[in-house]
Amino acid sequence: MSGPVRMISDAQQSYSFSRRAMLLGGIQATLGLVLAGRMTWLSVYENDKYKLLSESNRVNLTLTPPRRGWIVDRRGVPIANNRTDFRVDIIPDRLENKGQVLTALKQILRLTAEDIARIEDDLKGAAGFQPVQVAENLDWERYAAVSVRLPELPGVAPARGFARNYPAGAAVGHLIGYVGAATSEQFKETKDPLLLTPGFKLGKDGLEKMLEGTLRGAPGAKRSEVTARGKLVRELETRPDTPGKTARLTIDAGLQEYTARRLGNESGSVTVFDITNGDILAMVSMPCYDPNAFSDGISRTEWKMLSEDDHLPLMNKTLQGLYPPGSTFKPATALAILGAGVDPKRVVYCNGGYQLGNRRFGCLGRHGPMTMHTAIARSCNTYFYTIGREIGIDPIAAAARKLGFGAEFDLPLPSQRYGTMPDTAWKMRRYKQEWTQADTLNAAIGQGYVLVSPFQLAVATARIASSRALLPSLIIDTPKPPLRLDFPEEHLAIVRAGMDEVVNGAGTAGASRLPFDNIRMAGKTGTAQVRRIMDRNRGQGGEWKYRDHGLFICFAPVDNPRYAASVVIEHGMGGSRAAAPVAKDVLTWLFDRQKAIDALAVLEAGWGGDIRTRMAAKEAAFRTAQGLPQRAGQAPAPVPNPAASPTPAATPTAAPAAASAPAP
Repeated sequence: MSGPVRMISDAQQSYSFSRRAMLLGGIQATLGLVLAGRMTWLSVYENDKYKLLSESNRVNLTLTPPRRGWIVDRRGVPIANNRTDFRVDIIPDRLENKGQVLTALKQILRLTAEDIARIEDDLKGAAGFQPVQVAENLDWERYAAVSVRLPELPGVAPARGFARNYPAGAAVGHLIGYVGAATSEQFKETKDPLLLTPGFKLGKDGLEKMLEGTLRGAPGAKRSEVTARGKLVRELETRPDTPGKTARLTIDAGLQEYTARRLGNESGSVTVFDITNGDILAMVSMPCYDPNAFSDGISRTEWKMLSEDDHLPLMNKTLQGLYPPGSTFKPATALAILGAGVDPKRVVYCNGGYQLGNRRFGCLGRHGPMTMHTAIARSCNTYFYTIGREIGIDPIAAAARKLGFGAEFDLPLPSQRYGTMPDTAWKMRRYKQEWTQADTLNAAIGQGYVLVSPFQLAVATARIASSRALLPSLIIDTPKPPLRLDFPEEHLAIVRAGMDEVVNGAGTAGASRLPFDNIRMAGKTGTAQVRRIMDRNRGQGGEWKYRDHGLFICFAPVDNPRYAASVVIEHGMGGSRAAAPVAKDVLTWLFDRQKAIDALAVLEAGWGGDIRTRMAAKEAAFRTAQGLPQRAGQAPAPVPNPAASPTPAATPTAAPAAASAPAP
């Protein structure tokens, strides 16, 4: 049975409809208010944010690498400057059809298979926004050929900027260093967008690295309007870069280049000081890499050639090479002997060696009766064995340290090694062993545990010649407080007189007298044993790496010292044979440039040309030996440096503002 039927009146029905309409209208109004509020918020309160985002979609901000500050010598001659550079880069996230683009670039730019392999490796490791270098140092024809075909080469970015130039090339490699692109680790550490800017390079080694804060300027910027595909619409504004400051060195560019050339095919080092103020005039290590090649991006073949070379062109021998000083250490031992109260006129008889127990320590000859003066001049080991044993190692080590052996100097150069100046405490600390008398005999003549750098040898010589504890400087106008050298002047005079006799009397370097009637050079030869081998294997017939090192220290003029130098020739077999002639010509350049240059011309003719010529021939021979094709073309030759000519070059007018006052 059905229930009662419910009846709805018209009034009730009208009320129900009105309530639903009001609810729906309220919802619509609420949505409208929300949308209106959001629009108000976006258009008013977040207007700047979205305006910026909108602008960034059409405006491209590009940083311009700053021009790097020049490095000049004491007279303003450029050692490192900048030249115009045409280059081509690839922006990975804009690259389309990589294979086709690389094939086209290979044809246009005449890239080698090695170049393509390097580019592909760089593309794999690069972030999408990080430019990858395709080629630098392009001539105008190839640069223009890429520019006109850009519509076919998406992601390719040709650019014109500045590249680093080293006029003297390899002659300054270890001193100046080189520049290169920043690594991904450097960018992650600093987050500086400049490091990702195409064409920007920073110091990687040498002074370029250590003076980065001075040499790097501030980048410029360019705002341009582009389409969604990156096509330029118009330039908006440009802010120029601020060039870096100039670094003025104590180096004499002409002397630096001459010295590097004079070393020829030898593996060695030369350091020259102005002993009036401690200025470093030349600091050369050869053979060396060409910093122009490193800064432009060295090839794998070049790297392989350099890294496999037994003459170690990648090593700065001046600061990082450590050698037994041999007889060049005898002036230090002589000062220790004098300091111990030994009469310099005391006679020691040399019969060709010294017997200690069942071991005989040899001498260069049977010199007969020797005083300190003649022992220095003729490099008699027996004299220094005998009295060195009497005074012991500790006074010898103390005297050597006063001269700068075992010291690390405040220089703006990386990786300086300070060697070993041993004493009784050092051996116990290092080896847990007592010092022996045999150790003293070896150390007294600069052998055994004694290791020094060529730079330390030059400092010690400068201190002996000047009677002052000179502090070396490489940046012009560096404050250098005068320091007294803690040796009696009469002791230093005795040592200097012996060194005068080495060259100008009956000493071991008479063949290397300066070619002047009124200027004398004093010096000391040295031969450092590489290893204990039979004497017959030490000469020209023996393997090069087992031959003894040749060393020479010197100063001039004798009567009023102005310059001091050290020369180390690796495996040169003797200081008088290999090192002293180099020192003679280098010091000759300081007093008569033309005479020195004339002598060098004869030598270079026999060596096969100057440094660049010999390096090119060496690379060609290496490529042939490796079965590799020869270079299709060379990078633009650096602008020649006239500093090695007899007439000093003028100060360049285009150099950025100097960071220090001009040299006196």
